Amino acid sequence: MNVKCLFDLNGRVVLLTGAGGLLGEQYADGLSQAGAHVILADINYSKVKLIEKTLKLKYNTKPFAVKFDITDKKSIKKMIDLILRKYSKIDVLINNAVDQGNAKLRTTDFIDLPQSSWDNAIKINLTGMFLCCQEVGKVMLKQKKGVIINISSTYGLVAPDQRIYGKSGQNSAIFYAATKSAVLNFTRYLASYWHNKGIRVNTLTPGGVEKGQDPEFIKKYSKKTMLGRMAKKNEYVGAIIFLASDASSYMTGSNLIIDGGWTAW
Repeated sequence: MNVKCLFDLNGRVVLLTGAGGLLGEQYADGLSQAGAHVILADINYSKVKLIEKTLKLKYNTKPFAVKFDITDKKSIKKMIDLILRKYSKIDVLINNAVDQGNAKLRTTDFIDLPQSSWDNAIKINLTGMFLCCQEVGKVMLKQKKGVIINISSTYGLVAPDQRIYGKSGQNSAIFYAATKSAVLNFTRYLASYWHNKGIRVNTLTPGGVEKGQDPEFIKKYSKKTMLGRMAKKNEYVGAIIFLASDASSYMTGSNLIIDGGWTAW
């Protein structure tokens, strides 16, 4: 057994949705360091194009920025056609794109929350994941192998603790909790459905990341964790590499929770 080889992603093609986000950019950098060619898929093309340029300068890989709309099946199909023409395969799909709602929606009372915000989150957080898995699944079935990683959240496991938010503007809307909870069984279903097809499907459930939030919120959040702090933005990269690589070859239908001990109390 060669431990370095277990985590080696050299030459593997990884489709990362939501690559322009805070964690998406971290995942892309870590995967590239491990040797992967990362497809940086996001509706914000200018952002992922900059990330592509940075990765090309830093690593000897072939990243590829793609603009796509995760709610549009035609857009997803067009993206996959581009990927296959360029790389001829897709080894890993990371469903990272997410709608958390803006600050106003996060602090809107449940009774007053507009249905449009609920509908939009369902389209991005669930339907988009469903469509990506359908289309990439076709490719992986032909390859007879593949890895899918779906991103959930602590709030897919437990309810947001309303006591920690106060007037911070950091609250989490119901559509985020509902969709992130659904991701868990979405993963289990696909792992079961493709159990003998060479396709592994797992969930990564990260906790909150410190990113300049209200100090009082950070303090209250940190007290909820066993480690006494929020996560740093790069602390989920190791988990992504583990799940994408052969290091997790005996793992499917599972949920990897990394939340500083929040849900373990």
